[in-house]
Amino acid sequence: MIRNHAHPSRRALLGGAALTVLATATATGTTTANAATSASTSSSKAWPTEFPLPDGFLPEGIAIGRKPYAYMGSRANGALYRTDLRTGRGGILFPGATGLVAVGLKLDDDGLLYVAGSTGVARVHDARTGEILTTHQLSSPTDHFINDVTLQGDKAWFTDSRAAALYAVPRGRSGAVRTLPLTGDWVQLPDVINANGVVGTPDGRALIVVKSTPGELYKVNTRTGHATRITLAGATDVVNGDGLYRIGRTLYVVQNRLNLISVFHLNATSTKATLTGTITNPRFDVPTTAARYGNRLYLVNARFTSPQLPETTFTGVSVPI
Repeated sequence: MIRNHAHPSRRALLGGAALTVLATATATGTTTANAATSASTSSSKAWPTEFPLPDGFLPEGIAIGRKPYAYMGSRANGALYRTDLRTGRGGILFPGATGLVAVGLKLDDDGLLYVAGSTGVARVHDARTGEILTTHQLSSPTDHFINDVTLQGDKAWFTDSRAAALYAVPRGRSGAVRTLPLTGDWVQLPDVINANGVVGTPDGRALIVVKSTPGELYKVNTRTGHATRITLAGATDVVNGDGLYRIGRTLYVVQNRLNLISVFHLNATSTKATLTGTITNPRFDVPTTAARYGNRLYLVNARFTSPQLPETTFTGVSVPI
């Protein structure tokens, strides 16, 4: 059974005639991170480290907020699934529909779930009921791949793997979607996955974007769109870089088809990333994105190298950090 969360400020959102998204903004996501850090690590030791998803679900994104629930999205039909991390049991939160996609996800402290919808769209769902509250048309439906999202300040930032641009969706106030062209060191490559995972810098003033091919990290100025390639030390590249997760100046880069998480330490200006270690696990089966609760990272296995059929099994897994 899906459990409900209490979100008092949802009244402001649901009371709007046009269902305009109103969310409480947090500067860098540290509120959620600190809440997750305060989770009892002793009690979570007995929590399952692997849990099932529906057959044929085709997961890619995962998001976790202040409470021990993981939200995961489906590439098959945009469905959303919620799992209780304490038990590993879950259920469908939003059933999806033909033509919908859910890839990258982020959950804010106001119970709003921001979903990268692939075909030029971003959606905002009520994390308690699964209801679609707002759909934003970020770009044309064709030749665009809205892939991932991060929350920073009063905006939700979305990446586009097929265009040299980021999109800023307003949070906590009305306003138009902003398209931010990428310039500077950024060179868009044809017929490959370019921009993928995204996360804010530690100072909250810029974004870090991973370019899956050829495997590079960039610091992006959110005022100008100027992208500066981040120097890697201890690693040649982050090829197949997918989801990003940051704790302070520690950056986790999920490299999906390598079944690997590379762990980097960022310098004070986020212009250099030094490899400090790697995480792998025999339960990894092409993990794509990561979210944190307590002293664990949780990931979904997209299984890109396996048949993507209705009967294909999928799981979420966790590793200690």
